[in-house]
Amino acid sequence: MKAIITAALLGLLLTITFPSLAQKQAAYNAIHSGIPWFDDSGNAVSAHGACIIKDKDRFYLFGEKHSDTSNAFAGFNCYSSADLYNWKFERLALPVQASGKLGPNRVGERPKVMKCPGTGEYIMYMHADTLGYVDQYVGYATAKEVTGPYTFRGPLLFDGKPVRKWDMGSFQDKDGTGYILIHGGEIYKLSDDYKSIAEKVNKSMTSGFEAPALFRKDSIYYFLGSDLTSWERNDNYYFTATSLKGPWIKRGFFAPEGTLTWNSQTTFVLPVAGSKETTYMLMADRWSFPKQASAATYVWQPITVSGTSITVPRYWEAWQVSTATGAATRVKVGEKTIVNSDKQYIAYAGKWKNDTLLVRSSDEKEASFTVKFNGTQIGFSGLARPDGGYARVILQNSKGKTMLSSVIDMYCKYPVLTLKFLSPVLPKDNYTFTVSVLGERGNWSDKRKNIYGSTGNVVSLDKVVINE
Repeated sequence: MKAIITAALLGLLLTITFPSLAQKQAAYNAIHSGIPWFDDSGNAVSAHGACIIKDKDRFYLFGEKHSDTSNAFAGFNCYSSADLYNWKFERLALPVQASGKLGPNRVGERPKVMKCPGTGEYIMYMHADTLGYVDQYVGYATAKEVTGPYTFRGPLLFDGKPVRKWDMGSFQDKDGTGYILIHGGEIYKLSDDYKSIAEKVNKSMTSGFEAPALFRKDSIYYFLGSDLTSWERNDNYYFTATSLKGPWIKRGFFAPEGTLTWNSQTTFVLPVAGSKETTYMLMADRWSFPKQASAATYVWQPITVSGTSITVPRYWEAWQVSTATGAATRVKVGEKTIVNSDKQYIAYAGKWKNDTLLVRSSDEKEASFTVKFNGTQIGFSGLARPDGGYARVILQNSKGKTMLSSVIDMYCKYPVLTLKFLSPVLPKDNYTFTVSVLGERGNWSDKRKNIYGSTGNVVSLDKVVINE
């Protein structure tokens, strides 16, 4: 009886103190690329340069935590999911250290986690560096549990010396052997305890080739990487071999040329193995400097594999993958579509004009459009373009409470109509959805002070999608 009363009191306290825990959780029913994702607490998922490890019946996503003010290391986050759609924030798996190589004002990038078959430990690898990228090496951290906390151990040594390279990845073969991948195509075999390097398996194959990722299907290895274009996207390419020692054959781009890998940079490939087939999921980042925390997004797409050929031939805005069967299926976004000229639903404020491809656009700071609707989910499509800027999105319920808030990046090196925002499925209510022009844009410079990125602050609307 005491246990029952205690449980009841605890439930009441949770309801009073944390009302969101007593409500229906927001949810997704698919993987959506190029839009912000929200975790179980309604916060934006912050996990770039990521990897996923499956442990028992859950997937664990590790990635870079970011801020909008600096590229300095802010820690590595861990999330978990049963379906790859809905992510629970587990913890800051590795925080900023008090001092040293992952201390304040340092760089920590591309965390990759593997479970060592020999010891049962979880080992996290990462690129550690200065903000000026002049003190790079591959470091590692260890934990007894997959979610951490991870303890930073310092550099990963090969012949007693750190591997002083930057972009890195990881790969675990079918026999449990672990490997570290380095930009340029270098491959290092890990020791039995995963805490040092036993052998350099493959030397550098080419200049550039950063953001390395590798997967295996049957007897063929596929090695993916990116050109060196800073935060800008490019057409990523790949090599194949029947041995990690090579010879490696360059096969070309794996997404249609000119799409800039569907505006993303590869970071990892996750095999989703089921009873009928295996879907190889490309995990990639759509960076948004300087607002990497609020506006950078993710591009996850199924890879078509046939012999030595891999392709991501189409961009799926929304798709499902069965963790039971391994099959991937494209799905439709939104039951109801509202065109941008529909004055019954859409109220514009500020200066908006009819623009390219029949979109409505504005670059006036604080110009906005608002949609009031009764339903469970809302999103919008717009024209991403070379002069695209940042937009602010706010979704409020019938009581005026802000349910979701986000920054959306409308920049793309070439013009493309695409989904830019989609809320999770929320409790049915009367909502107010507002998108406004922030009056800012993504830009960055190189060492010669050349400016890259967007040339304007334009925000545009193609259509609104709603689920009632």
